[in-house]
Amino acid sequence: MSEVTFAPLASFADVTMGQSPGTELCNADGKGLPFLQGCAEFGARNPHTFVFCDPPLRSAKAESVLISVRAPVGTMNYADQDYCIGRGLGSFKAKPNIANTVFLKHAVEHGAGYLHRRSQGSTFAAVSTDDVRTVPIPVFGCAKQNKIAAILSSIDTAIEQTEALIEKYQHIKAGLMHDLFTRGVLPTGQLRPPREQAPELYQETAIGWIPKEWRFQNVEVALESVADGPFGSNLKTEHYVADAGVQVVRLQNIAEYEYDDSDKAYISNRHACFLIRNKVVSGDVLIAGLGDERYAVGRACCYPAELPSAVNKADCFRARCKSTVMENKFFMLFLNSELARRQMRRFEQGVTRPRINTGNLKRVAACIPDLDEQNRIISKFDAMQKTIRAQITCMEALRAQKLGLMQDLLTGKVAVKVNSPDNAPAHA
Repeated sequence: MSEVTFAPLASFADVTMGQSPGTELCNADGKGLPFLQGCAEFGARNPHTFVFCDPPLRSAKAESVLISVRAPVGTMNYADQDYCIGRGLGSFKAKPNIANTVFLKHAVEHGAGYLHRRSQGSTFAAVSTDDVRTVPIPVFGCAKQNKIAAILSSIDTAIEQTEALIEKYQHIKAGLMHDLFTRGVLPTGQLRPPREQAPELYQETAIGWIPKEWRFQNVEVALESVADGPFGSNLKTEHYVADAGVQVVRLQNIAEYEYDDSDKAYISNRHACFLIRNKVVSGDVLIAGLGDERYAVGRACCYPAELPSAVNKADCFRARCKSTVMENKFFMLFLNSELARRQMRRFEQGVTRPRINTGNLKRVAACIPDLDEQNRIISKFDAMQKTIRAQITCMEALRAQKLGLMQDLLTGKVAVKVNSPDNAPAHA
């Protein structure tokens, strides 16, 4: 492993920090430069904005790197053109014949901890001009920078392509879910013809047209039981234990279609015995009784088979279906469909955050195919979900590969062989 020295970013690049213009300078008419206030306008690689500033106060040059200097600190994008930048952003671009801008972007990304440490301790996360200018950059010759930039950029391209594919499949899944709950799946595995082509196959209901064989009733007829969370004093903060005991299902664990086990909380086995009504077991449907600006009220998932039994917290409902009427997983899929969402929005209560209670949940009208067709619908969903999950796994592997490469290449752990002299000019 060769010894690597470091120098501040300002030794390799011109660094510019943004300045927010007055509202009188901003317009939506295309006058001046496109304006970016912060990283909210960032895309996968380049930003997108419909606001312009004339005249621009501070600008980031085309082919520079845009970097967020306010929470979240360190997020980056490439400038595909000149931009006016506000106080939430900075930019840097390699000095000609000194450095490679793409290499610098990866070096700053690898050294993100430097900026994160300097952003702590203030009211909101932010870094100064000096913090950005002094990010430590490994000192390599231009040819080596170019080689490292090419290697890491190829991984970035693969990640971006995989992210785009995941987004495409998510759109396909949304369309599939609509079709599954309006057309169903025949024994042949095919969707029924659209109503426009075969109106005799459908019936009109209060929630729209559905196959005529399906029942249309409130979900209450399909529920064996539904339990809301424990009454306040029965599950309080002091009941939680560090790491051993029975897991508690909370709102942050309930994502659309899948259980999120990344955030865990536990209560003692002894206290869980007092909450037997709230016991959650494999296959139970978990429903969010509370929403916010990001997450819909009523989103649902099934509790995974591989996890031990748990208990549900307040605002997290646990439901089980009658096995002769509805599959638990079919009920979960229905709750995430637009047919159910439209109804739950009518039942929402609350001022600051929308919520629904179990009484109104039972009033949601459901389309109920026979069990065989429910399982065919579940199979169609599972196949799509498997495809998406495979792409997510691929993306995670690529990101892990990139982290490993950055660690190896930017610390000198692995020697970088170049085909040209080390003093060849760098390119952006």
